Amino acid sequence: MQDLQMAPQEPCPCMSGGTEQGKEWSKARIFGIGGVAIALWFLVYNYLKPFADMVTADVFGLDPATHLGAAVAFFVYDTPKVLLLLTLIVFFVGILRSYFTPERARAMLAGRREVAGNGMAALLGVATPFCSCSAVPLFVGFVTAGVPLGVTFSFIISAPMVNEVALVLLYGLFGWKVAAIYLVTGLAVAIVAGWIIGRLKMESHLQDWVRGQLSMGGAPSSGTMTLTGRVRAGLEAVREIVGKVWLYVVIGIAVGAGIHGYVPEDFLAGIMGEQVWWGVPAAVLMGIPMYTNAAGMVPIVHALIGKGAALGTALAFMMSVIALSLPELLILRRVLKFRLLAVFTAIVGAGILLVGYLFNVIM
Repeated sequence: MQDLQMAPQEPCPCMSGGTEQGKEWSKARIFGIGGVAIALWFLVYNYLKPFADMVTADVFGLDPATHLGAAVAFFVYDTPKVLLLLTLIVFFVGILRSYFTPERARAMLAGRREVAGNGMAALLGVATPFCSCSAVPLFVGFVTAGVPLGVTFSFIISAPMVNEVALVLLYGLFGWKVAAIYLVTGLAVAIVAGWIIGRLKMESHLQDWVRGQLSMGGAPSSGTMTLTGRVRAGLEAVREIVGKVWLYVVIGIAVGAGIHGYVPEDFLAGIMGEQVWWGVPAAVLMGIPMYTNAAGMVPIVHALIGKGAALGTALAFMMSVIALSLPELLILRRVLKFRLLAVFTAIVGAGILLVGYLFNVIM
């Protein structure tokens, strides 16, 4: 099981000296190129809607009022819009993340009091977009470094559910108010769920091999990075994160386009509408067997809402897919005994239900 522990990060080759890539850039060059790039970004972003209309009508010869025309217009407009937003925000978050390493995060959380540790862990989860495949090594690394069990759970819940990808896409499709409420409620779920699990004192329900490694820890890495290195870290984040999720984005938008163009509004409103009291728990149960990430889910949620689904119900569906998917539960089963896994599922599920009903009431 040694391979499941968090290994120290190796320095990125592109940040090392002695190569063309490793040469330092002047601040004037960095800000000059950055200013031009941002100006071009805004220019392209502002012309996406007329571009989509032109492609739909002139290139494909489709009437946007038809089912196919509406689906194509949705896809042509939302795909570059979402990818542009994703690239911009991931770049800046990549720069922010250059100030943190997994080892430094563990050092920050180890020994913290429960309430403060839960809050800090949830906030760190927002800036570190790990997927469920990282759950086991992260869990083992944090616990063996002395991070309390409940604090570790706050991080594990927050990282996939309230990461910058989800927030960027929600902002781009629904506006800052929805993104802000999602951030606050998602953090609340992570903090409260972690705190409750910590208070239950369920360390004995970790798998035996995990408890056998509790004396093992990791030392935080040290070192500083120049402005050039941080910019390269931002570019590397774009290459890694956008490179991994762009296909999910396109598939999600394609599914959303099909829903937008072909699914009758009355059908979804009858299943996931505000007047259907059982819509939120049904959405959570439907989401658990699925497996994808926020990048693929947000465009689908956008299309569901456009067809009459209640915002809270659609977001509860998304959160259950991201935080309680069956594949993630099976992965966590490698480090948690059944009772602790059941408690984790019940607490997070209850939090998601509350978020769904809350959104339906206030939005």
